[in-house]
Amino acid sequence: MNTDINGVYIKQLKVIPDERGWLMEILRSDDEIYTQFGQVYCTTAYPGVVKAWHYHKKQTDNFTCVHGMMKVALYDGREDSPTYQNLIELFIGEKNPALITVPPGVYHGFKAIGDETAFFVSVPTLPYNYADPDEFRLPPDTDEIPYDWGLVPGVKHG
Repeated sequence: MNTDINGVYIKQLKVIPDERGWLMEILRSDDEIYTQFGQVYCTTAYPGVVKAWHYHKKQTDNFTCVHGMMKVALYDGREDSPTYQNLIELFIGEKNPALITVPPGVYHGFKAIGDETAFFVSVPTLPYNYADPDEFRLPPDTDEIPYDWGLVPGVKHG
């Protein structure tokens, strides 16, 4: 498995604890990877659930897992990219806090691992357009991407 995809960036996040709790900056407007703000949203995945595959034509995604752990896979579907067809697998969350920046044209998805719900926070560069979504999907078990999520039979994935 390749370890890089052109335009994908991983920012290790720093947790700052004290006697009250902890703070973790995720994305700042002065980060090198920051381009613009679209919206902020949180989604979850129950243990063993896969949410994959999709890509965008316009927006860049910036996301992290703030609770639990998730396996993230990325696949470069851009035929003009120097890393075309490269695949990356990452494990992020409480045990490895990181921000992943995914440019347009790169398929991505995640699976909640462990025995608790994973909480995913995303800061895309564009707001979701309900009338004309910039979201293009493939099923998690597609033959177009050489990756096995280890889907759990009888569990809703997608």
